[in-house]
Amino acid sequence: MNNLEALTRDYRVAFLGYLPRRGEAALSRGYELGRAAVTSGVSILELARVHHEVLLEALHETPPEELSDVATAASEFFLEVLATFDMAQRAFLDARGTTAPPVPDPRPESGVTALRPGAGHGRGQPGRLRGPG
Repeated sequence: MNNLEALTRDYRVAFLGYLPRRGEAALSRGYELGRAAVTSGVSILELARVHHEVLLEALHETPPEELSDVATAASEFFLEVLATFDMAQRAFLDARGTTAPPVPDPRPESGVTALRPGAGHGRGQPGRLRGPG
């Protein structure tokens, strides 16, 4: 089994463990998966593919009335997985003397925002993905 196959297996287990309870311990596991991915040289694109693959598997087993909850949980989990990539990028930009944009709070209850081209008033402005409550 190669690194990507092992990551996919571990991601599946961690994500499916997060869905029923959405607890901090499972989110920590997601963070650790992201950290391991950075350390082992997995690209952010490969990680996105793994996330998408696992999410599609979960959606096939999800009743229609729960799709929104699963999609929200998937976003929460993926943001936690990506946290290490974000920190690494910010460290790189800091080392170059470039200022990184402020980090939005990734918790849905805070009103998740993300930097999306064309969102807001100009390129790279925060765009609302999910509002509070």
